[in-house]
Amino acid sequence: MKNIAIIGAGLTGLTTAFYLKRYGFNVCVYEKTDRCGGAMHTLHQDGFSFEAGPTTGVINSPEVFELFEDLNILDKINYADENAKKRLIWKNNSFHPLPSGPISAISTPLFSLKDKIKVLFEPFISKGNNEHENLAHLVKRRLGTSFLNYAIDPFIGGIYAGNPENLIPKYALPKLYNLEQEYGSFIKGAFTKARKKKNDREKKVSKKMFSFYGGFSSLINELVANIGEENILTQQKELKIEKQDDKYIINKESYDLIVSACPSTGFKESFAFLNEDEIDKLTNIKYAPVVQIALGFKNWDGIDLNAFGALVPSIEKRNVLGILFTSSFLKDRAPKDSILLSIFMGGTRNEAITKEDDDIILRKVIEEVNSMLKPKNAEINLSHIFRHKYAIPQYEITSKERFQAIKDIENKYSNFFVGGNIHNGIGIGDRIKQGNNIANKIASLNK
Repeated sequence: MKNIAIIGAGLTGLTTAFYLKRYGFNVCVYEKTDRCGGAMHTLHQDGFSFEAGPTTGVINSPEVFELFEDLNILDKINYADENAKKRLIWKNNSFHPLPSGPISAISTPLFSLKDKIKVLFEPFISKGNNEHENLAHLVKRRLGTSFLNYAIDPFIGGIYAGNPENLIPKYALPKLYNLEQEYGSFIKGAFTKARKKKNDREKKVSKKMFSFYGGFSSLINELVANIGEENILTQQKELKIEKQDDKYIINKESYDLIVSACPSTGFKESFAFLNEDEIDKLTNIKYAPVVQIALGFKNWDGIDLNAFGALVPSIEKRNVLGILFTSSFLKDRAPKDSILLSIFMGGTRNEAITKEDDDIILRKVIEEVNSMLKPKNAEINLSHIFRHKYAIPQYEITSKERFQAIKDIENKYSNFFVGGNIHNGIGIGDRIKQGNNIANKIASLNK
Protein backbone atom coordinates (compact mmCIF):
# COMPACT_ATOMS: atom_id res chain seq x y z
CA MET A 1 0.00 0.00 0.00
CA LYS A 2 1.32 3.44 -0.94
CA ASN A 3 1.96 5.94 1.85
CA ILE A 4 0.79 9.43 0.89
CA ALA A 5 1.39 12.73 2.70
CA ILE A 6 -1.01 15.61 2.14
CA ILE A 7 0.15 19.09 3.11
CA GLY A 8 -2.77 21.23 4.22
CA ALA A 9 -6.03 20.27 5.92
CA GLY A 10 -8.27 22.72 4.10
CA LEU A 11 -11.14 21.54 1.92
CA THR A 12 -8.83 20.50 -0.94
CA GLY A 13 -6.53 18.46 1.28
CA LEU A 14 -9.34 16.78 3.20
CA THR A 15 -11.27 15.90 0.03
CA THR A 16 -8.11 14.41 -1.49
CA ALA A 17 -7.40 12.43 1.68
CA PHE A 18 -10.97 11.17 1.90
CA TYR A 19 -10.96 9.72 -1.61
CA LEU A 20 -7.41 8.35 -1.38
CA LYS A 21 -8.36 6.50 1.79
CA ARG A 22 -11.40 5.05 0.01
CA TYR A 23 -9.04 3.81 -2.70
CA GLY A 24 -7.04 1.97 -0.04
CA PHE A 25 -4.01 4.24 0.34
CA ASN A 26 -2.40 5.10 3.67
CA VAL A 27 -2.75 8.85 4.15
CA CYS A 28 -1.32 11.34 6.60
CA VAL A 29 -2.48 14.96 6.51
CA TYR A 30 -0.16 17.66 7.85
CA GLU A 31 -1.71 20.94 8.97
CA LYS A 32 0.15 24.04 10.15
CA THR A 33 -2.62 25.41 12.39
CA ASP A 34 -4.40 23.83 15.35
CA ARG A 35 -7.54 22.82 13.44
CA CYS A 36 -8.77 21.46 10.12
CA GLY A 37 -10.82 23.33 7.55
CA GLY A 38 -8.58 26.20 6.49
CA ALA A 39 -10.79 29.23 5.86
CA MET A 40 -13.93 27.19 6.62
CA HIS A 41 -14.79 27.68 10.28
CA THR A 42 -18.22 28.10 11.90
CA LEU A 43 -18.76 29.82 15.24
CA HIS A 44 -21.83 29.79 17.47
CA GLN A 45 -22.81 32.46 19.98
CA ASP A 46 -26.07 33.46 21.65
CA GLY A 47 -28.17 31.57 19.11
CA PHE A 48 -26.25 32.89 16.08
CA SER A 49 -24.26 30.62 13.76
CA PHE A 50 -21.79 32.50 11.59
CA GLU A 51 -18.83 31.74 9.37
CA ALA A 52 -15.29 33.05 9.72
CA GLY A 53 -14.78 32.23 6.02
CA PRO A 54 -17.03 31.38 3.07
CA THR A 55 -20.76 31.46 3.80
CA THR A 56 -22.11 29.45 0.86
CA GLY A 57 -21.03 27.18 -1.96
CA VAL A 58 -22.65 26.24 -5.26
CA ILE A 59 -23.24 22.75 -6.61
CA ASN A 60 -21.51 23.59 -9.89
CA SER A 61 -20.01 20.19 -10.73
CA PRO A 62 -21.00 16.54 -10.26
CA GLU A 63 -18.04 16.07 -7.91
CA VAL A 64 -19.60 18.41 -5.34
CA PHE A 65 -22.84 16.48 -5.05
CA GLU A 66 -21.01 13.14 -5.23
CA LEU A 67 -18.84 14.06 -2.25
CA PHE A 68 -21.97 14.64 -0.19
CA GLU A 69 -23.37 11.33 -1.44
CA ASP A 70 -20.16 9.50 -0.57
CA LEU A 71 -20.12 11.06 2.90
CA ASN A 72 -23.82 10.15 3.29
CA ILE A 73 -24.71 13.71 4.38
CA LEU A 74 -27.35 14.72 1.83
CA ASP A 75 -29.83 15.23 4.67
CA LYS A 76 -27.46 17.71 6.34
CA ILE A 77 -27.28 20.11 3.39
CA ASN A 78 -28.83 23.49 4.16
CA TYR A 79 -29.96 24.75 0.76
CA ALA A 80 -30.38 28.49 0.37
CA ASP A 81 -33.94 29.78 0.31
CA GLU A 82 -35.42 30.83 -3.04
CA ASN A 83 -35.07 34.51 -2.17
CA ALA A 84 -31.31 33.96 -2.42
CA LYS A 85 -31.77 34.39 -6.17
CA LYS A 86 -32.51 38.08 -5.61
CA ARG A 87 -29.35 40.23 -5.62
CA LEU A 88 -29.27 43.94 -4.91
CA ILE A 89 -26.86 46.45 -6.45
CA TRP A 90 -26.12 49.86 -4.92
CA LYS A 91 -26.47 52.83 -7.27
CA ASN A 92 -27.07 56.50 -6.58
CA ASN A 93 -27.78 56.05 -2.85
CA SER A 94 -30.29 53.20 -3.15
CA PHE A 95 -30.50 49.50 -3.91
CA HIS A 96 -31.82 48.08 -7.18
CA PRO A 97 -32.46 44.39 -7.94
CA LEU A 98 -30.13 42.84 -10.45
CA PRO A 99 -32.30 41.94 -13.48
CA SER A 100 -33.48 38.36 -13.58
CA GLY A 101 -35.23 38.37 -16.95
CA PRO A 102 -35.92 40.37 -20.13
CA ILE A 103 -38.58 42.66 -18.65
CA SER A 104 -36.54 43.64 -15.59
CA ALA A 105 -33.47 44.05 -17.81
CA ILE A 106 -35.34 46.62 -19.90
CA SER A 107 -36.72 48.58 -16.95
CA THR A 108 -33.72 48.54 -14.61
CA PRO A 109 -31.95 51.85 -13.94
CA LEU A 110 -28.65 49.99 -13.49
CA PHE A 111 -27.78 49.98 -17.20
CA SER A 112 -27.83 52.74 -19.80
CA LEU A 113 -30.26 52.71 -22.72
CA LYS A 114 -27.30 52.56 -25.10
CA ASP A 115 -25.97 49.38 -23.47
CA LYS A 116 -29.43 47.78 -23.27
CA ILE A 117 -29.64 48.16 -27.04
CA LYS A 118 -26.07 46.94 -27.45
CA VAL A 119 -26.93 43.69 -25.66
CA LEU A 120 -29.46 42.90 -28.39
CA PHE A 121 -26.61 42.84 -30.89
CA GLU A 122 -24.16 40.92 -28.66
CA PRO A 123 -24.57 37.66 -30.67
CA PHE A 124 -23.30 39.50 -33.76
CA ILE A 125 -20.14 40.97 -32.24
CA SER A 126 -16.98 39.23 -33.41
CA LYS A 127 -15.19 37.14 -30.80
CA GLY A 128 -11.92 38.38 -29.37
CA ASN A 129 -8.57 36.89 -30.29
CA ASN A 130 -6.46 38.08 -27.34
CA GLU A 131 -6.24 35.25 -24.82
CA HIS A 132 -4.98 37.72 -22.20
CA GLU A 133 -7.69 40.34 -22.66
CA ASN A 134 -8.70 41.58 -19.23
CA LEU A 135 -12.24 41.18 -17.95
CA ALA A 136 -13.05 44.91 -18.04
CA HIS A 137 -12.14 45.19 -21.72
CA LEU A 138 -14.04 42.00 -22.61
CA VAL A 139 -17.25 43.20 -20.92
CA LYS A 140 -17.09 46.72 -22.37
CA ARG A 141 -16.48 45.26 -25.82
CA ARG A 142 -19.46 42.90 -25.73
CA LEU A 143 -21.92 44.50 -23.29
CA GLY A 144 -20.94 48.09 -22.57
CA THR A 145 -19.56 50.20 -19.75
CA SER A 146 -22.69 50.29 -17.58
CA PHE A 147 -22.82 46.48 -17.53
CA LEU A 148 -19.20 46.49 -16.40
CA ASN A 149 -19.81 49.07 -13.68
CA TYR A 150 -23.10 47.77 -12.28
CA ALA A 151 -23.05 44.02 -12.94
CA ILE A 152 -19.58 42.58 -13.51
CA ASP A 153 -17.58 44.89 -11.23
CA PRO A 154 -19.73 44.24 -8.13
CA PHE A 155 -19.88 40.53 -8.99
CA ILE A 156 -16.08 40.41 -9.12
CA GLY A 157 -15.94 42.37 -5.87
CA GLY A 158 -18.11 39.71 -4.27
CA ILE A 159 -16.30 36.67 -5.67
CA TYR A 160 -12.66 37.70 -6.08
CA ALA A 161 -12.60 40.95 -4.07
CA GLY A 162 -10.67 41.99 -7.15
CA ASN A 163 -10.44 44.41 -10.05
CA PRO A 164 -11.86 43.54 -13.51
CA GLU A 165 -8.99 45.54 -15.04
CA ASN A 166 -6.51 42.96 -13.73
CA LEU A 167 -8.37 39.64 -13.87
CA ILE A 168 -7.94 37.55 -17.03
CA PRO A 169 -11.18 35.71 -17.97
CA LYS A 170 -9.30 32.76 -19.49
CA TYR A 171 -8.00 31.96 -16.00
CA ALA A 172 -10.40 33.68 -13.60
CA LEU A 173 -13.71 32.97 -15.40
CA PRO A 174 -12.97 30.21 -17.91
CA LYS A 175 -16.65 29.34 -18.45
CA LEU A 176 -17.40 32.91 -19.51
CA TYR A 177 -14.28 33.04 -21.68
CA ASN A 178 -15.20 29.76 -23.39
CA LEU A 179 -18.73 30.95 -24.18
CA GLU A 180 -17.26 33.57 -26.49
CA GLN A 181 -14.46 31.38 -27.84
CA GLU A 182 -16.64 28.31 -28.55
CA TYR A 183 -19.94 29.95 -29.54
CA GLY A 184 -18.89 33.48 -30.54
CA SER A 185 -21.31 35.02 -28.04
CA PHE A 186 -22.25 34.96 -24.36
CA ILE A 187 -25.97 34.88 -25.18
CA LYS A 188 -25.71 32.35 -27.99
CA GLY A 189 -23.46 30.11 -25.90
CA ALA A 190 -25.71 30.26 -22.83
CA PHE A 191 -28.81 29.33 -24.86
CA THR A 192 -27.00 26.51 -26.66
CA LYS A 193 -25.69 25.01 -23.43
CA ALA A 194 -29.09 25.34 -21.74
CA ARG A 195 -30.71 23.30 -24.54
CA LYS A 196 -28.07 20.58 -24.45
CA LYS A 197 -29.42 17.27 -23.18
CA LYS A 198 -27.83 16.22 -19.89
CA ASN A 199 -26.92 12.74 -18.77
CA ASP A 200 -27.70 11.50 -15.25
CA ARG A 201 -24.36 12.66 -13.85
CA GLU A 202 -24.65 16.12 -15.39
CA LYS A 203 -28.10 16.48 -13.82
CA LYS A 204 -26.42 16.50 -10.42
CA VAL A 205 -25.16 20.00 -11.27
CA SER A 206 -28.18 21.81 -9.85
CA LYS A 207 -26.40 25.19 -9.41
CA LYS A 208 -28.10 25.35 -6.02
CA MET A 209 -26.48 27.45 -3.32
CA PHE A 210 -25.79 25.54 -0.13
CA SER A 211 -24.29 25.39 3.31
CA PHE A 212 -24.84 22.78 6.04
CA TYR A 213 -26.92 22.68 9.17
CA GLY A 214 -24.44 23.71 11.81
CA GLY A 215 -22.37 25.56 9.20
CA PHE A 216 -19.44 24.48 7.07
CA SER A 217 -17.65 23.11 10.11
CA SER A 218 -20.17 20.26 9.88
CA LEU A 219 -18.77 19.31 6.47
CA ILE A 220 -15.19 19.53 7.77
CA ASN A 221 -16.06 17.37 10.78
CA GLU A 222 -17.58 14.70 8.52
CA LEU A 223 -14.45 14.61 6.36
CA VAL A 224 -12.20 14.37 9.43
CA ALA A 225 -14.29 11.56 10.90
CA ASN A 226 -14.09 9.56 7.66
CA ILE A 227 -10.36 10.16 7.22
CA GLY A 228 -9.68 9.38 10.88
CA GLU A 229 -8.29 11.87 13.37
CA GLU A 230 -5.30 9.58 13.85
CA ASN A 231 -4.34 10.29 10.23
CA ILE A 232 -4.25 14.08 10.67
CA LEU A 233 -1.42 15.94 12.37
CA THR A 234 -2.12 19.57 13.33
CA GLN A 235 0.22 22.31 14.59
CA GLN A 236 2.96 21.31 12.15
CA LYS A 237 4.46 24.79 12.13
CA GLU A 238 8.00 24.03 10.97
CA LEU A 239 7.44 21.43 8.31
CA LYS A 240 10.38 20.51 6.07
CA ILE A 241 9.86 18.13 3.17
CA GLU A 242 12.97 16.51 1.69
CA LYS A 243 13.28 14.26 -1.37
CA GLN A 244 15.56 11.23 -1.16
CA ASP A 245 15.69 9.16 -4.33
CA ASP A 246 12.07 8.22 -5.04
CA LYS A 247 10.82 8.93 -1.50
CA TYR A 248 9.72 12.05 0.36
CA ILE A 249 10.81 12.50 3.97
CA ILE A 250 8.82 14.45 6.58
CA ASN A 251 10.00 14.36 10.20
CA LYS A 252 11.90 11.12 9.47
CA GLU A 253 8.74 9.53 8.06
CA SER A 254 8.97 8.19 4.50
CA TYR A 255 6.23 8.67 1.89
CA ASP A 256 5.79 7.36 -1.65
CA LEU A 257 3.72 10.32 -2.85
CA ILE A 258 3.08 13.83 -1.68
CA VAL A 259 0.19 16.23 -2.36
CA SER A 260 0.48 19.95 -1.75
CA ALA A 261 -2.86 21.46 -0.77
CA CYS A 262 -1.52 24.53 1.02
CA PRO A 263 -1.48 28.23 0.06
CA SER A 264 1.42 29.50 -2.04
CA THR A 265 2.81 31.13 1.11
CA GLY A 266 3.75 27.65 2.38
CA PHE A 267 6.01 26.58 -0.49
CA LYS A 268 9.20 28.42 0.43
CA GLU A 269 9.26 27.33 4.04
CA SER A 270 8.19 23.70 3.59
CA PHE A 271 9.20 22.28 0.20
CA ALA A 272 12.98 22.05 0.54
CA PHE A 273 13.43 20.04 -2.66
CA LEU A 274 12.07 22.82 -4.91
CA ASN A 275 14.61 25.25 -6.32
CA GLU A 276 14.32 29.03 -6.05
CA ASP A 277 13.10 29.54 -9.64
CA GLU A 278 10.34 26.95 -9.21
CA ILE A 279 9.18 28.51 -5.95
CA ASP A 280 9.20 31.99 -7.51
CA LYS A 281 6.91 30.83 -10.34
CA LEU A 282 4.54 29.06 -7.94
CA THR A 283 4.30 32.03 -5.60
CA ASN A 284 4.09 34.82 -8.19
CA ILE A 285 0.51 35.56 -7.28
CA LYS A 286 -1.32 38.48 -5.72
CA TYR A 287 -3.83 37.90 -2.92
CA ALA A 288 -6.75 40.16 -2.10
CA PRO A 289 -6.89 40.88 1.66
CA VAL A 290 -10.40 40.87 3.12
CA VAL A 291 -11.96 41.81 6.43
CA GLN A 292 -15.17 39.94 7.18
CA ILE A 293 -17.56 41.20 9.84
CA ALA A 294 -20.46 39.26 11.36
CA LEU A 295 -23.18 41.51 12.76
CA GLY A 296 -26.28 40.29 14.58
CA PHE A 297 -29.28 42.55 15.16
CA LYS A 298 -32.29 42.10 17.38
CA ASN A 299 -35.69 43.52 16.37
CA TRP A 300 -34.60 44.55 12.88
CA ASP A 301 -36.43 47.67 11.67
CA GLY A 302 -34.43 48.59 8.58
CA ILE A 303 -35.12 47.85 4.90
CA ASP A 304 -36.57 44.53 3.76
CA LEU A 305 -33.78 41.94 3.72
CA ASN A 306 -35.64 39.39 1.61
CA ALA A 307 -32.68 38.75 -0.71
CA PHE A 308 -29.29 37.06 -0.88
CA GLY A 309 -27.57 40.33 -0.18
CA ALA A 310 -26.19 43.50 -1.70
CA LEU A 311 -23.12 44.18 -3.82
CA VAL A 312 -21.45 47.56 -4.07
CA PRO A 313 -19.78 48.67 -7.34
CA SER A 314 -16.35 50.27 -6.95
CA ILE A 315 -17.59 53.35 -8.85
CA GLU A 316 -19.88 54.11 -5.88
CA LYS A 317 -16.90 54.66 -3.54
CA ARG A 318 -18.26 52.94 -0.44
CA ASN A 319 -16.30 51.23 2.34
CA VAL A 320 -17.87 47.80 1.81
CA LEU A 321 -17.62 45.27 -1.00
CA GLY A 322 -20.91 43.65 -0.18
CA ILE A 323 -23.34 42.57 2.52
CA LEU A 324 -24.86 39.09 2.79
CA PHE A 325 -28.28 38.88 4.44
CA THR A 326 -27.26 35.51 5.83
CA SER A 327 -30.25 34.73 8.05
CA SER A 328 -32.64 35.61 5.20
CA PHE A 329 -31.62 32.67 3.04
CA LEU A 330 -30.10 30.11 5.42
CA LYS A 331 -32.12 28.45 8.17
CA ASP A 332 -31.05 28.46 11.82
CA ARG A 333 -28.48 31.27 11.53
CA ALA A 334 -30.09 33.72 13.96
CA PRO A 335 -32.47 33.58 16.94
CA LYS A 336 -36.13 34.41 16.48
CA ASP A 337 -36.74 38.11 15.76
CA SER A 338 -33.02 38.60 15.00
CA ILE A 339 -31.05 38.87 11.77
CA LEU A 340 -27.46 38.06 10.82
CA LEU A 341 -25.36 40.01 8.32
CA SER A 342 -21.99 39.09 6.85
CA ILE A 343 -20.14 42.17 5.62
CA PHE A 344 -16.97 42.28 3.52
CA MET A 345 -14.43 45.09 3.25
CA GLY A 346 -11.08 45.61 1.54
CA GLY A 347 -10.06 43.54 -1.43
CA THR A 348 -7.73 44.97 -4.04
CA ARG A 349 -9.86 48.11 -4.33
CA ASN A 350 -9.24 49.19 -0.70
CA GLU A 351 -6.39 47.28 0.89
CA ALA A 352 -5.68 50.11 3.36
CA ILE A 353 -8.91 49.56 5.27
CA THR A 354 -7.90 45.96 6.10
CA LYS A 355 -5.01 47.34 8.17
CA GLU A 356 -7.21 49.55 10.37
CA ASP A 357 -7.77 48.74 14.04
CA ASP A 358 -10.85 46.74 14.99
CA ASP A 359 -12.65 49.71 16.55
CA ILE A 360 -12.22 51.79 13.39
CA ILE A 361 -13.42 48.95 11.16
CA LEU A 362 -16.46 48.33 13.35
CA ARG A 363 -17.32 52.04 13.37
CA LYS A 364 -17.09 52.25 9.56
CA VAL A 365 -19.17 49.09 9.14
CA ILE A 366 -21.92 50.38 11.38
CA GLU A 367 -21.88 53.70 9.50
CA GLU A 368 -22.34 51.84 6.20
CA VAL A 369 -25.11 49.62 7.59
CA ASN A 370 -26.95 52.63 8.98
CA SER A 371 -26.58 54.54 5.71
CA MET A 372 -27.46 51.72 3.31
CA LEU A 373 -29.84 49.42 5.24
CA LYS A 374 -31.43 52.22 7.31
CA PRO A 375 -32.19 50.57 10.67
CA LYS A 376 -33.85 52.95 13.12
CA ASN A 377 -33.60 51.36 16.53
CA ALA A 378 -32.31 47.86 15.87
CA GLU A 379 -30.05 46.64 18.66
CA ILE A 380 -26.65 45.16 17.77
CA ASN A 381 -26.15 42.06 19.89
CA LEU A 382 -23.35 40.33 17.97
CA SER A 383 -20.17 41.61 16.32
CA HIS A 384 -17.12 39.67 15.21
CA ILE A 385 -14.25 40.71 12.94
CA PHE A 386 -12.23 38.20 10.91
CA ARG A 387 -9.10 39.21 9.02
CA HIS A 388 -7.87 37.31 5.97
CA LYS A 389 -4.54 38.69 4.77
CA TYR A 390 -4.32 36.12 1.98
CA ALA A 391 -8.02 35.73 1.33
CA ILE A 392 -8.42 35.25 -2.41
CA PRO A 393 -5.75 34.62 -5.07
CA GLN A 394 -6.11 36.87 -8.11
CA TYR A 395 -6.00 35.05 -11.45
CA GLU A 396 -4.15 37.77 -13.32
CA ILE A 397 -1.68 37.76 -16.21
CA THR A 398 0.87 35.84 -14.11
CA SER A 399 -1.45 32.83 -14.03
CA LYS A 400 -0.20 31.43 -17.33
CA GLU A 401 3.35 31.10 -16.03
CA ARG A 402 2.15 29.65 -12.72
CA PHE A 403 -0.12 27.07 -14.35
CA GLN A 404 2.71 25.97 -16.65
CA ALA A 405 5.13 25.80 -13.70
CA ILE A 406 2.76 23.45 -11.88
CA LYS A 407 2.71 21.11 -14.89
CA ASP A 408 6.50 21.26 -15.24
CA ILE A 409 7.10 20.60 -11.54
CA GLU A 410 4.72 17.62 -11.48
CA ASN A 411 6.53 16.20 -14.51
CA LYS A 412 9.97 16.78 -12.99
CA TYR A 413 9.29 15.42 -9.52
CA SER A 414 7.66 12.01 -9.71
CA ASN A 415 4.74 11.40 -7.38
CA PHE A 416 4.38 15.08 -6.43
CA PHE A 417 0.98 16.67 -7.01
CA VAL A 418 0.15 20.37 -6.61
CA GLY A 419 -3.34 21.38 -5.50
CA GLY A 420 -4.80 24.35 -3.69
CA ASN A 421 -6.47 27.52 -4.92
CA ILE A 422 -3.40 28.72 -6.84
CA HIS A 423 -4.97 26.93 -9.82
CA ASN A 424 -8.24 25.28 -10.91
CA GLY A 425 -10.46 27.95 -9.33
CA ILE A 426 -11.13 29.57 -5.96
CA GLY A 427 -14.65 28.42 -5.02
CA ILE A 428 -15.77 25.65 -2.68
CA GLY A 429 -16.92 23.57 -5.65
CA ASP A 430 -13.54 24.07 -7.33
CA ARG A 431 -11.71 22.82 -4.23
CA ILE A 432 -13.86 19.68 -4.01
CA LYS A 433 -13.49 18.94 -7.71
CA GLN A 434 -9.72 19.40 -7.61
CA GLY A 435 -9.33 17.14 -4.57
CA ASN A 436 -11.43 14.45 -6.25
CA ASN A 437 -9.43 14.73 -9.48
CA ILE A 438 -6.07 14.49 -7.71
CA ALA A 439 -7.17 11.35 -5.87
CA ASN A 440 -8.47 9.80 -9.08
CA LYS A 441 -5.23 10.61 -10.90
CA ILE A 442 -3.11 9.03 -8.16
CA ALA A 443 -5.33 5.95 -8.09
CA SER A 444 -5.15 5.51 -11.88
CA LEU A 445 -1.34 5.83 -11.85
CA ASN A 446 -0.96 3.30 -9.07
CA LYS A 447 -3.23 0.46 -10.14
